[in-house]
Formats: sequence, C-alpha cells, structure tokens
Amino acid sequence: MLRKKYLFIIVFLVVAIPVLILFLNSRSNGTEDDETKVNGKYRFGVSYENLESEYVQGLQEAIQEKVKELDVTIIEKDGRGKAENQVMQVENFIFDKVDAIILNPYEKDGTVLAVKKAKEANIPLILLSGEVENIEEATAYVGSADIVAGRMETELIVNVLGGKGNIVILHLQGGSSLQISRDAGIKNVLSQYPEIKIISEQTANGNREQAKYLMEKWLEKLPDIDAVISQNDAMALGAYDAIKGTSREDEIDIVGIDAIPEAVEAVKKGKLLGTIFQDSKQQGFMAIELALKAAKGEEIDHMNYIPFRIITKQSYIQ
Repeated sequence: MLRKKYLFIIVFLVVAIPVLILFLNSRSNGTEDDETKVNGKYRFGVSYENLESEYVQGLQEAIQEKVKELDVTIIEKDGRGKAENQVMQVENFIFDKVDAIILNPYEKDGTVLAVKKAKEANIPLILLSGEVENIEEATAYVGSADIVAGRMETELIVNVLGGKGNIVILHLQGGSSLQISRDAGIKNVLSQYPEIKIISEQTANGNREQAKYLMEKWLEKLPDIDAVISQNDAMALGAYDAIKGTSREDEIDIVGIDAIPEAVEAVKKGKLLGTIFQDSKQQGFMAIELALKAAKGEEIDHMNYIPFRIITKQSYIQ
C-alpha cells in the first residue's frame, strides 16, 4: 500500500508541475494586473511592446482615456520587449474572441505571425506606432513616418554644425521598425554632407542607462565628438547625463525623438538641442477609433499618419 501511495504522488507531481509552469508562464506574458478597462459592448485586446518605455506609457494613457468615451472594453498586455510574448498575447486575444486587436509591435519581423493569425481569424488588427514586414495583412496602421523623424533630427544637427563635424549615433533595439526607419532617415541626410563623419554608432536599446554608459565610453575614447544623434529621447537624456559636469557639456549638441516631457524640459533649458514631437495621444486616440470602426464593419484607411513636429528652445511646446 505504501508503495502504491508513493507511486500515486510521483505520478501526480509529474503531471501537475508542467501544468503549473505553463500556467505561470502564460500569466507572465501579460501585465501584472491585466485589468479590463470600461465595460462596453465591444472588446478589444491591446498588446504594448514594452511599458517600461515612457513613450509607450503615453500610448497606453491615450487609449485608456479614449475608451472612457466609447462603448468599449479593453484587455491590456505588456510584451515586455519580447516579440514572442506579443505573438502569444495576440493568440490569446483570438482565443478569447475579441472584436479587434491593437498591436504596438516590438519588432518588424518578430510579430509577423501575430498579424497573420489575426487575419486568418478574421479579427481586425490595428498596428500602432510600429510597422511589421507583412503590414499589408494588417487592417490598418496608425503612427508617424519614422524615416521623416530621422531626417528632421539630423537636419537640426547639420544646421548647427554648418555641414562639418564628427557625430555619434545612438540606436534603438535592432530589428524594430522604428530603428530601421529612423536610421534610414538619418543616413539619407548625412549622405548629402560628406564632411560630417560618423565616428561611432551603437545600440543602447532605447534605454537611458545604457546610453549613459555608452556615452561615457565614447567620451573616454573619442575626444572630437561634436554631436549626438539619438533615435529616442530616453537615450538622448542618457547621453546628456554622461556629458553634464564635464568640460564637454557646452560643446556637444544632442537631439532625440518623441518629445517626452523631460526631454521637452531639457530642450527648454538648453540641455538638448532639440527633439522631434511624436503625438502619442493622437496616435492612441486614432487606434481606438479605427479599431471600433473596423469592429463595426466600416471601411477605414489602411495607412494613417500623424505628422511629426520639431521642438527647439525657440519653439518648445508649452
């Protein structure tokens, strides 16, 4: 009898432990609270690329604000910087039979399957502030033309340098549509100015602390940096953190993209040369509006762009 009892316990553990692990993993792929916002007729699933990003937090705030006006329930998930998480989240939305999905993709290639599966399930999917390779399979895209943002910030630097100088570039995470497009815009402008040299470029993954560390290393090794082109504001602020208090603080110009509040304040105070305003609020609003129209079977435009604006010390947003 004792032997049978032990055998039963062993069999139970062998079966139960993997099931428990799968359950915990599936829970970890969402936000901690995974709360449903507003009780409405329509149910939307929203997957954010990474809610550690201040810009993505702005998208979330806009979406949460907009649904209060509409007959919509949203279920929110945080991809936490992993495309595979977002694919799983979209699969769960499909299983839950949501009326529409909003995907803020982390990677251009990594979330292709999510878009494909939503299309196969005949559930409208709105891409928000990030493109994917199979964008034509999405119901619609809402965002800004990131190649333009790269051009705009680079033109600011070109003008202040007078077409001559040495620059370094801080990249977003490789493979994201933002990184690819913003880099293309930067290089497009720089190709017209042969006397501006890129003396180093590296990814800091959109992270302030990584950018600070990288900038500190560049300052040690590269004494002739004239400017920093950063593909987002968090990294621009990280570069400034490394430069402030040094003898180079007033010699190196820094630009970023997104116009997060701290960056706008830094521009106002002359710490950053400028930032490119990407309207997260209007993007979030439009994503919800288009998702609702699509869920109702109404026709919507496939590509929906919200223009960027340049912010300098002379023209900062109040």
